[in-house]
Amino acid sequence: MPAKLMPGKPYPLGATWDGEGTNFALYSENAEKVELCLYNPADPTEEQARFTLKEVAGYVWHGYVEGVKPGDLYGYRVYGQYQPESGLRFNPSKLLMDPYARALSGGVNWDTAVFGYRRDSEEADLSFDDRDDAEGVPRCVVIDPEFDWEGDRHPRTPWHRSVIYETHVKGITKELDAIPEGLRGTYAGMASEPVIRHLSDLGVTAVELLPVHEFVDEHHLIQRGLKNYWGYNTLSFFAPTVRYSNSTDHGQQVSEFKQMVKALHASGIEVILDVVYNHTCEGNELGPTLSYRGIDNPTYYRLVPDNPRYYMDYTGTGNSPNMRHPQVLKLIMDSLRYWVQEMHVDGFRFDLAATLARELHDVDRLSAFFDIIHQDPIISRVKLIAEPWDVGEGGYQVGNFPVLWTEWNGDYRDTVRRFWRGDDGHVDRVATRLSGSSDLYEETGRRPYASINFVTAHDGFTLRDLVSYNEKHNEANGEENRDGADENMSWNCGAEGPTDDEAINTLRERQARNLFALLFLSQGVPMVHGGDEIWHTKQGNNNTYCQDNELSWYNWSLDAAGERMLEFASKMAAFRRDNPVLRRRKFFLGRRIRGTDIKDIMWLRADGQEMSEEDWDSSWLRCIGVLLSGRMPGEINERGEPVKGNTLLILLNAYHETIEFKVPQGLVDGRWTLELDTRRAFVGDDEPKVAADEVVRIGDRSLMVLSLPQN
Repeated sequence: MPAKLMPGKPYPLGATWDGEGTNFALYSENAEKVELCLYNPADPTEEQARFTLKEVAGYVWHGYVEGVKPGDLYGYRVYGQYQPESGLRFNPSKLLMDPYARALSGGVNWDTAVFGYRRDSEEADLSFDDRDDAEGVPRCVVIDPEFDWEGDRHPRTPWHRSVIYETHVKGITKELDAIPEGLRGTYAGMASEPVIRHLSDLGVTAVELLPVHEFVDEHHLIQRGLKNYWGYNTLSFFAPTVRYSNSTDHGQQVSEFKQMVKALHASGIEVILDVVYNHTCEGNELGPTLSYRGIDNPTYYRLVPDNPRYYMDYTGTGNSPNMRHPQVLKLIMDSLRYWVQEMHVDGFRFDLAATLARELHDVDRLSAFFDIIHQDPIISRVKLIAEPWDVGEGGYQVGNFPVLWTEWNGDYRDTVRRFWRGDDGHVDRVATRLSGSSDLYEETGRRPYASINFVTAHDGFTLRDLVSYNEKHNEANGEENRDGADENMSWNCGAEGPTDDEAINTLRERQARNLFALLFLSQGVPMVHGGDEIWHTKQGNNNTYCQDNELSWYNWSLDAAGERMLEFASKMAAFRRDNPVLRRRKFFLGRRIRGTDIKDIMWLRADGQEMSEEDWDSSWLRCIGVLLSGRMPGEINERGEPVKGNTLLILLNAYHETIEFKVPQGLVDGRWTLELDTRRAFVGDDEPKVAADEVVRIGDRSLMVLSLPQN
């Protein structure tokens, strides 16, 4: 039985064990009373003690209890006014989660009274529900933060050398027979030798994990017999979700997560977390009261100014954080620092990051959020990736994030898809994207690696489905196929496309290779959607957020097409690694290199001549060549030495017919080696050399790469 309550300290927030007892600290500006509830770890339904926290300093309610140790369970009850019309929603009948809890035990039972109001009342959220919900909500866990990192260090792979692999802890491991069955779907499975070997063979330098913060399965999904698979419904910003743990749920999930990070680091692979600070799982005014809403609703949430009963919603999920409040900024920054300093992660991808930059209404590049990130000595030094949009007005902000930030380049995705589909008028756009999107990033002081290039991601078709389906098939989600983006690609329609099944499958594989190859030939940072490299299909479902099943889990039983795709992907990654000109640290200048007749980058017509202004204006043009000089003035490596490598000639043909392309004459000396032809994937060493002024035939809807060593 815990001893008596002592005053304790207001910092740090959360539950902090010191070897003899635990300090508890909770921030609430508008509360009138706060109770700390302690529960029996052997029987979480048994409340062992309840203490009123009488000490308050700077709106932090705090106390120290001797004898409370790692593995013990706790929660809060917060008293205050229940006036939804004024934005106040205190309800001490609801057991609340500590926003700073390092681990949670148990889950939400929607059949219990987890809503602060009577759902059967005609007044809806204006009514008050005094039923206790303790049996239906998680418990917070006191943890021991000690862990033997054994000298673990961040790999700190430079951005220009990075290859990101977006994946899901459960999805990549659940069906992999090479992993012991008990470890599949877990952090330990993610850290297993078969997974790490696969990532290393693919040239991956960083895994970007879909959300691992503790999250909640939405009520409407449970009612349809589904679960939240992706995890974009956060309950706790500090706790790694127990659902991916092979251990018990009394804090051991924290150590298992650390062990995963340590194993990946040992193989030189960084860990980037997809984090969701733009909303919480509590939804709008009709959502449950699980944590922030019951602790201090107007502090933590952005309420409608003239009607605070309702929430501002820039994400389509019901609420948005109150980024104008210092405590909310502190909560996010404390969370980020915790994951870097205590959990050793290497960076973050911020979901719907534009929401975090909204102070009044518009997205503001000078917002407090950007300011504190920029000046923070810890977070300013890790990898920062923005999903640069939200669903609010003016929310599409590709190219508008400040220095230190990289961005998911949605323009890159859309442009290369349209080009390979054969749309008119996209040659100039694909040229800009291939060369690093200087139009988006150069004027803001950033480098080509500010562009995180991708053609597929978790929220859309897989690569295989992208080239196989003309319409989404999301019927399994239970929303009558209304959910998910419309991705009508029409890859195989019309008189220009093949008609027999074998020819169609051949074209699909080639188009997939075209997309994947261009991704690795482009300046910027390539991001691979996990599973694409093994030809995974979701059967046309482009919104598998609720499909925790074989539809989402990677199918490791590879057929012939899967084997071909995996081999191609691995060789493509190796080709990028071996050719420094594909991962420049600076933008191309388009100027002639001193002492030569060649520019650092040259755009060529099919006759081998440099593109003219009139050529760029041709809306019908679908074929282009680009010559990248292996001489890179101003480019130096980490040792301060000049960088040089092979000169590359990349030929793109999005026509439905073969094009004869003349290798340029008088620009470089020597005979070219054909390295890649997506009609055949990588070619053999016995391929005949190609001389200047010689014509090569680039097949319909295909890509070729020729190389020439520098002397």
